[in-house]
Amino acid sequence: MNVHGLHHVTAVTGHAPHNVTFYTEVLGLRLVKKTVNQDDLSAYHLFYGDEAGHPGTEITFFDWPDVAQTRPGIGTIAAIGLRVPGTALEYWVQRFDTVGVPHEVIAERAGRRTLAFADPEGQRLQLIDDGGMPGGTPWSKSPVPQAMAIRGLGSVTLTVGRTEPTVWVLTEVLGFRLAGEYVAPEDGQQVLVYAVDEGGPGTEVHVAARPGLQRGQVGIGGVHHVAFRTPDDKEHAAWQRRLAEAGLGVTPVIDRYYFRSLYFREPGGILFEVATDGPGFTADEDAEHLGEQLALPPFLEARRAEIEAGLRPLPPVVNAGAGIEVPTVEGVAKA
Repeated sequence: MNVHGLHHVTAVTGHAPHNVTFYTEVLGLRLVKKTVNQDDLSAYHLFYGDEAGHPGTEITFFDWPDVAQTRPGIGTIAAIGLRVPGTALEYWVQRFDTVGVPHEVIAERAGRRTLAFADPEGQRLQLIDDGGMPGGTPWSKSPVPQAMAIRGLGSVTLTVGRTEPTVWVLTEVLGFRLAGEYVAPEDGQQVLVYAVDEGGPGTEVHVAARPGLQRGQVGIGGVHHVAFRTPDDKEHAAWQRRLAEAGLGVTPVIDRYYFRSLYFREPGGILFEVATDGPGFTADEDAEHLGEQLALPPFLEARRAEIEAGLRPLPPVVNAGAGIEVPTVEGVAKA
């Protein structure tokens, strides 16, 4: 039994309104679900993805304005990879230059051309040439042309002090296999690539051992956790047993309404999740109107007035295109 690639990656923002602007109007993703963190009802949980928010396309954010800026280091997820057609990378360089998004030059990682950049809060991201692999349906109302659009998640890069404990979890528990290695352009050091199923973008975890770094701390501009896919409740229950037998301190199955979740920390300290593919985001909203209103699972609906009173208003998602003004990191901090 193995997991089936990336389900979603959840990061932290300190300014939800600017976050919506950047991920919908600059990156062209669809806000497919506007809900709350079920463990902290004062915080938005925002899901961005493709047209329907298919599993494997979602980058999500907790809105925690009062936490510190993330501190990179061991025990953290260093970067989120997003897959695009290879012909789109030059388009994205031009788009980022036009709207003032800081980025690096196109470089090769794991045999694929990659464009590394950062969002206004410093969240490290990469656009990855997916080689034309199928999957992911770009949002039809996106300001980004569909031929250039982000298709979904490509990879996550883990920074660890030692590879062996983390690799044991990936290979012996979750079913990943070693698929390659490369030298990271930013520091000239080795990164190992692990994949499941047929491999390629959407199935990969990159592991970078950097024992000389300090231990990191997740905050604004950092990644909270990565979730891996499993198809249904039966297999999900089997994962709960398998993870418990491996001594990984896994949680019970938690019903998130849009999917079911299990959480555990791998030995390097990074939070992992195993999530079901369904029921999906149309469980409580019509596909044409995903993300337009605050969605609450049935067990929170009775508290809607209380929850809404504690949330900041978010901007409407509009098709503003490349003319949008991107807030700077300093601007986000001051807002």
